[in-house]
Amino acid sequence: MTFTEEVRSAVTVRAALLVTGVLGLMVAFITSYAGAFHHPRPKDVPLGVVAPARAAGQVVAKLDRLPGSPLAPRTVGSERQARQQIADRTLDAALLVDPRGTTDRLLVASGGGASLSQSVEVVVREAEKSQKRTVRTVDMIPADAADSRSLTSFYLVVGWCVGGYLCAAILAVSAGARPANGARAVIRLAALGAYALVAGLAGALVVGPVLGALPGSLYGLWGLGALIVFAVGATTLAFQSLLGVIGIGLAILLIVVLGNPSAGGAYPYPLLPPFWRAIGPALPPGAGTWAARSVAYFRGRAMTGPLLVLAAWAVGGTLVTLVRSALRRGAGAGAGDEARAAGARPPTS
Repeated sequence: MTFTEEVRSAVTVRAALLVTGVLGLMVAFITSYAGAFHHPRPKDVPLGVVAPARAAGQVVAKLDRLPGSPLAPRTVGSERQARQQIADRTLDAALLVDPRGTTDRLLVASGGGASLSQSVEVVVREAEKSQKRTVRTVDMIPADAADSRSLTSFYLVVGWCVGGYLCAAILAVSAGARPANGARAVIRLAALGAYALVAGLAGALVVGPVLGALPGSLYGLWGLGALIVFAVGATTLAFQSLLGVIGIGLAILLIVVLGNPSAGGAYPYPLLPPFWRAIGPALPPGAGTWAARSVAYFRGRAMTGPLLVLAAWAVGGTLVTLVRSALRRGAGAGAGDEARAAGARPPTS
């Protein structure tokens, strides 16, 4: 064989196309992560302002006119209300203006993202300095001492997501990417559900009792982890049922390339560029990271939206997998009937 023939034999057209797809994923990975993280800066961070009535409007107006619009300030009636809204995750910080002195207080919650709290502190401190005032930061809900920069929740969710799409990929690759019939699709989904329960518990145990890296309810994290794993796995199975092996690449594109940098882990949503800030809450890594932090630091508050997002991916992936396998079985049965009918016809002269 000539060298050209050897190359054609060793690298098929299908293999070349798959390698090209992998190259595209690599470039997309670099572009997505670099695009999301290369220049983090606050944008429209929800900030409460507690000040005397005659001064509150002026303070809000000055903060709202800061270059680049880093803050979205609004008046809050009292310190108690400001603390409650931070605990409910409707505010990221609150400025308490002291009418009798020149030192104000800034309430933050680094458990929701240390980088966001630090960015707000820098912005408010500079704004106060221009008014010849100082600010003292009070961390209402600090990240746990073993949870460096409040990143454990993010890494936990990333691990659950990886487990979800790898489990689905193995189930598919081991016996054909597309389920041959509805029964096989149900079996794969059931196996994924059992795996999700074990994976959710394993992750919760590692970051909780084993490492002591994340506070919060063990059972809450377990349930959340099971939902995340199943949602990602069911979505991967759905892509595989539609596109075969290429569906695995599409799942990686969605979860890893787009989902992880937009999840609000290293940099919470107000620090991300507009595109990533917009898609993050709608993808499993973003919904999972927000919910995990809520379980760990905010007593499970503000979780309805993220849980609905995860449930939608889980239900949608399940339905697509089942419907696609049923249609495929129907098409196969129809082809078989036609073949049998053709074989039964008498030959014509």
